[in-house]
Amino acid sequence: MSESLCTLFYDGRPVTGPANVPLIDFLTAGGLTLPHVCYHPSLEPMQTCDVCWVEYQGELVRGCTLKSAEGMEITSRTEKAQAAQHEGMDRLLAKHELYCTVCEHNTGDCTLHNTMADMHIPIQRYEYQRKPYVKDHSNPFYTYDPDQCILCGRCVEACQNVEVNETLSIDYTMAHPRVLWDGGETIAGSSCVSCGHCVTVCPCNALLEKTMQPDAGPFTNIKQTLKRPMIDLVKAIENSTGAEIITGISVMDMHWRQPEIKRTKTVCTYCGVGCSFEMWTRDRHVLKVQPVADAPANGISTCVKGKFAWDFLNDKERLTTPLIRENDRFRKASWDEALELVARRLLQIRDQHGPQSIGFIGSSKASNEEAYLTQKIARLIIGTNSVDNSSRYCQNPATKGLFRTVGYGGDAGTIDDLQKAELVIIVGSNTAENHPVIASRLKAAKKHHGQKLLVVDPRRHEMAERADLYLRIRPSTDMVWASAMSRYLFDNGYADKVFLANHVNQVDEYRQSLAPFSLEFAAKTTGLSVEELTAAAELIGNAGSVCIVWAMGITQHSHGADTSTALSNLLLVTGNYGRPGTGGYPMRGHNNVQGASDFGCLKNYYPGYESVSDESVRAKWANAWGVEPERLSLEVGSDNFEMVEHARTKQIRAMYVIGEETAFSDADTTNVHEGFTDLDFLVVQDLFLSRTAQFADVVLPGCPSVEKEGTFVNTERRIQRFYEAMAPLGDSRPDWRILTDLAARMGHDWGYTHPSQIMAEAASIATIFAGVSYERLEGWNSQLWPVKPDGESTPLLYTDGFTFPDGRAVLYPLEWQPPAEAPDEEYDLALNNGRMLEHFQSTNQSGRGGRTMSLSPDWFVEISPQLAAERDLAEGDWVKLTSRRGSLEVPVVVTDRVAGGSLFISIHQGKPGINLLTGEHHDPVVNTPAYKELAVKLEKLSREPHPSPLPRHNFRYGKRTPITHVPVEAKWQRDDYTPPPAQEPHPEKF
Repeated sequence: MSESLCTLFYDGRPVTGPANVPLIDFLTAGGLTLPHVCYHPSLEPMQTCDVCWVEYQGELVRGCTLKSAEGMEITSRTEKAQAAQHEGMDRLLAKHELYCTVCEHNTGDCTLHNTMADMHIPIQRYEYQRKPYVKDHSNPFYTYDPDQCILCGRCVEACQNVEVNETLSIDYTMAHPRVLWDGGETIAGSSCVSCGHCVTVCPCNALLEKTMQPDAGPFTNIKQTLKRPMIDLVKAIENSTGAEIITGISVMDMHWRQPEIKRTKTVCTYCGVGCSFEMWTRDRHVLKVQPVADAPANGISTCVKGKFAWDFLNDKERLTTPLIRENDRFRKASWDEALELVARRLLQIRDQHGPQSIGFIGSSKASNEEAYLTQKIARLIIGTNSVDNSSRYCQNPATKGLFRTVGYGGDAGTIDDLQKAELVIIVGSNTAENHPVIASRLKAAKKHHGQKLLVVDPRRHEMAERADLYLRIRPSTDMVWASAMSRYLFDNGYADKVFLANHVNQVDEYRQSLAPFSLEFAAKTTGLSVEELTAAAELIGNAGSVCIVWAMGITQHSHGADTSTALSNLLLVTGNYGRPGTGGYPMRGHNNVQGASDFGCLKNYYPGYESVSDESVRAKWANAWGVEPERLSLEVGSDNFEMVEHARTKQIRAMYVIGEETAFSDADTTNVHEGFTDLDFLVVQDLFLSRTAQFADVVLPGCPSVEKEGTFVNTERRIQRFYEAMAPLGDSRPDWRILTDLAARMGHDWGYTHPSQIMAEAASIATIFAGVSYERLEGWNSQLWPVKPDGESTPLLYTDGFTFPDGRAVLYPLEWQPPAEAPDEEYDLALNNGRMLEHFQSTNQSGRGGRTMSLSPDWFVEISPQLAAERDLAEGDWVKLTSRRGSLEVPVVVTDRVAGGSLFISIHQGKPGINLLTGEHHDPVVNTPAYKELAVKLEKLSREPHPSPLPRHNFRYGKRTPITHVPVEAKWQRDDYTPPPAQEPHPEKF
């Protein structure tokens, strides 16, 4: 929005506001209304609804096309303008059967209803006629009703140009135009990824969440046999006495519904994008998730999980009371009994075997405040630094690479910076499925602003399909590729010499270390050609600003920290830090995996990444906590990986696991289960009786985010508040309260009564959170660390130096080390693995209710057409995959997403899952398991083929239909289209 002001005249009245903003928004901010339906502030003007007519410079003009400017004179109340407005609304109503009082969508945000009521439309002038289509129920999350569709195109614009999934279109040349999915009439089987964006922007009930149907209002949940006669009666009354009476009733109905509907701002509980939105609830029923333009990370965007995957909240298997194991069975217990037992046993084991005999795993799905309390209990009460979180399994190598080179273990900038970059490099990240809202931003930047995209990945996923250059690299060789790029840039004059001289140390040492990394060596190692590598280097060298995005395809290798370092080195060589549109962006997988680390669930850092081994840091925290420094350990603790190892050797006697499915997620399942079995005492705090909880001695029922308050940190270091949308289920409790009560029973009554007090304590100690407060995070506000004491955020890091004593970055020399496990003559195939859009981790949350699971209910392995031909395999054939540790049986899906001897399998389905096959080989720097280094052999089984391992209704079979905008011109060019205010002979078509 422009900062300059202007004054224009609207219906003769002067209105002052910001210049160069859409007229409708300008007027709204000034307390005025121009009737409109198709216009949406988060979308480009579509000019389809013909309602917002004004007179400007002597002509009828659609108001949505105008932007505010000094001295404009606009009138909306002339006879001609009002006739055009009413004609436009009449045409919309010709396509839409009004039955608002019994409509599920009459909850206050139906644009069509509200605009019609505001305009005081006297009667539905054009006779409504049904369309020759049926309501589409084929999607598990939403419906499309052609009879209610007004052809405004909002859904198309959102799908094509905001979400950029490019599924929806409208063919205005059809005899009866309607919204199309991949050019067809059925949602299922199209490329629709169920992001829900179309539903969010629909101005009526044509696209509607199934959770809104049928009980969104007092008169909506009635049988169709009664509902239909009621609608017919309403229409008869409208046509006899006029619509005003009926409209008045529907307006009253809309207000009757409001007290029953609670709208709560929350933050998504799935991936690390950090989408925030309103959750609409009636008691414990989630009516819908409604994104808002003010959401800082996502705006009105969502993905299938954030928009729809909340069925787990009321799942019958939710834990609602503490459980204690007796005689190898669980029995229900009171909170007093359970917490007293946990406190007593932990203190006994500490006193008998020492503080280092107890380990804590904090939750990457719980709040920052709960992470803080987890590490506070570990460090202050138990006396150990053995506390970790799931970042050990995914992001610690990236964090290490950033610590080595630039100093902070977080994204260099924001999602906005990713959009601003001239070139985005995506390496080892299936962004469209793992971080879909960020992928949408990148797809939009490419589609509308010419952003270049370089993708390096063994698998041809959606972002690879969209790339300007795609390099199908050999698994585990990215460090060689990245280092070869750096050498090429030095050798060919692309290195930013001024930046390097002024801001970077070890330049000469680093350049010398690049000697082995010629393009020829890189080609031999990576399987890429010299020509491909040269093209990539030229693309990087000629880009004015570069961001690199990477994820588990980089980090989950035996040398993921080195590869992450190599990527950051590459950015330093080209001067791509500290400017808008530059920097390294390791994508965080869980909603609060960043925050869990930020707030101290790491074996070597207090909150704010302050070293546990530094005596001055220890003294600072001891003073803040009111104890002698000697009470806090200077010894680096054990991490997740080591805790499980140490459990098998009795070095670790007890563990406390919060909200993590370690028994499913940690590598080499057999050894993990042995370790948990060998523990003297295990406490698990979770929502469900997870696989991990089945090993526990005590299970404590925690709460999901929508049943408590707190804050999360997303992948861009953005801290956001979430609020309680519904009370805790049964006798479950917010995790921060459980931990506070437990601490009190262990002799430390901290007295927290609200999470804001915990955040205030953390902010008063940890430097990077100095200005963080709940007051500054109110509503849709957010803060990005490091936060200065006055509350000022740091959206872009390194603008005034790097986080080292001299303010200079470090180019970090590396040596190529081959993967710890690779295919050989016996185990001849590489089994890649990762996430799928519709699922999340162990599916403990996303798999509940069956709706997301219905998109791909069964486990399968992707194999290439080449391998299928070689092994005589067809779609659905069963195979046995055997690694050096175990085996599993799955059907095959034949697809060109993979090539040659590289396979792909999801990490979600099938318990105990993929980790029956993975091993304990790991990155020696950070102890992250090398999940992606997995060699297997494949055996065809003589089982009846699976009829559809990936169901045909899955979006991966769809064929997108990209367009640049809603093709309203096709409507205008039809012979039977007449511009308002003239009446239209066929209003139902337009």
